[in-house]
Amino acid sequence: MKSELPLITSDRLLLRVAIQEDIPQIVKYFTENKTYLTPFYPRWAESFFTEEYWQYQIENSFLEFINDQSLKLFICTKKAPSKIIGTINFSNFIQGAAHFCYVGYSLAESKQGKGYMTEALKVATDYVFQELNLHRIMANYMPHNRRSGNVLKRLGFVVEGYARDYLLINGQWEDHILTSLTNPKWQADKYS
Repeated sequence: MKSELPLITSDRLLLRVAIQEDIPQIVKYFTENKTYLTPFYPRWAESFFTEEYWQYQIENSFLEFINDQSLKLFICTKKAPSKIIGTINFSNFIQGAAHFCYVGYSLAESKQGKGYMTEALKVATDYVFQELNLHRIMANYMPHNRRSGNVLKRLGFVVEGYARDYLLINGQWEDHILTSLTNPKWQADKYS
């Protein structure tokens, strides 16, 4: 079991697991970006934009992290460390013969085109490979979401396939391009 929550840094950014004090900023991030993010998200739960919903999510995310099930991060700039500008969620950790997870992410509409997601995803995947010793990270994106595809390509994710009607996004089944990145420094001895 892990003893402390990660604080991942890059040149301009801080990535961290949310705490209760972050709830108003989380609600603000999703409320301000709801229209922009809706075409890329499953249908929002009715309570998604409430503090009560996020109290539960933060507690659950903490438990999932300490039990090696997920790592859900919020992105802030170093200049404004309490203002959330994005998310990166590593989920569905599978160990045993697999040692893989999935990653999904979002970035505020106002922060697009500045290289923030490439920067954040680079240090986050490095953390997952080096500190959590996962072997493979899978990321899937809708074919029309070229921005997401470009971020993954820049970071070395390899296209592995095409899945029809893969995920229910905003009430419609959407095709996805399947990609992955593998850890060249994975250490088997950590699990023997």
